[in-house]
Amino acid sequence: MARVFTSSVIGASTDKVWARIRDFNGLPTWHPAIRESRIEDGEPADKVGCVRDFYLQNGDRIRERLLGLSDHDLFCTYSILESPMGVENYIATLRLTPITDGDRTFAEWSAEFDCALEREAELVELIGNGVFQGGFDSLKRHFGS
Repeated sequence: MARVFTSSVIGASTDKVWARIRDFNGLPTWHPAIRESRIEDGEPADKVGCVRDFYLQNGDRIRERLLGLSDHDLFCTYSILESPMGVENYIATLRLTPITDGDRTFAEWSAEFDCALEREAELVELIGNGVFQGGFDSLKRHFGS
């Protein structure tokens, strides 16, 4: 099983960052790789079990299911249902922790998944640096950090 862990410090309060990323359908508003997104069957974007269907800027389609969302613990967990990446059993969690020194946010995004052994290093790099760090870098630009 492959594992990815990426973390970053964002120069804004956890409340502000959580308000930006909490919406399971809101990826296009903060992640530069996402072109458009919709929640299937008209379900609320914060309903555990809802499925988001989104397209990357390059046209690739991904479907993910929301497995957990906590406003108290500031995390969301999701699985990939369909993706062109060649991953299986993919589970990821995006979690925020307040940094009280300077009212900043520690953000961590982790995932575990199965894939062909010969693609593991490539996928860990793509997900960790391309997807996760790309999202954190966009949030940092948004909040001016």
